[in-house]
Amino acid sequence: MNTLVEDMGLPLMEEFLTIQGEGYHTGRGAYFIRLGGCDVGCVWCDVKESWNATDHPKVSVDHLVQNVIDTNIDFTVITGGEPAMYSLDMLTQELNEKGIETAIETSGVYELSGKWHWICFSPKKFMPPKASIYEVANELKVIVFNVHDFKWAEEHAAKVNDRCVLYLQPEWGKQDEMMPLIINYVKQNPKWRISLQTHKYMNIP
Repeated sequence: MNTLVEDMGLPLMEEFLTIQGEGYHTGRGAYFIRLGGCDVGCVWCDVKESWNATDHPKVSVDHLVQNVIDTNIDFTVITGGEPAMYSLDMLTQELNEKGIETAIETSGVYELSGKWHWICFSPKKFMPPKASIYEVANELKVIVFNVHDFKWAEEHAAKVNDRCVLYLQPEWGKQDEMMPLIINYVKQNPKWRISLQTHKYMNIP
């Protein structure tokens, strides 16, 4: 169940125009809306300051949509935190009506709301995802922190729909250690692709 009605405002940690750095849309100009609030608790999360929703001001949907429009960008990524904690019907509807594509990055632990052009499902070991996410995910992005994550990635890959694009992404702090293993794994298992956090190489948000 989504825990917040949108007309009461969404807890906004940050919003910014950038280049999508990960996954399928890597290299594409995007407006990021990062919502506060997450109860998944990934130990390697690089935005732990997003976890407590009460730390972030509630911002109206109209404000968020207007800020996207002002950039003249046509692609918006809703991320977090865990954005699926909230009802996103109104936000996605208004963005879509303005001709702006909408994407979400989610761990899948909440049922989705909203209408999406792209759903990036990045499951975490700390809380199981909802069964419904496997059918609608456009992209499965598994963060590889240790060698056991390859088996775990395959368990999720076996559940997603046939249209879903599969990515393995090294956890940033373990990149030197995990990248050679990921390269070899993808060579042997070509259904997988490699995702890199290219925005960190470019030193942009």
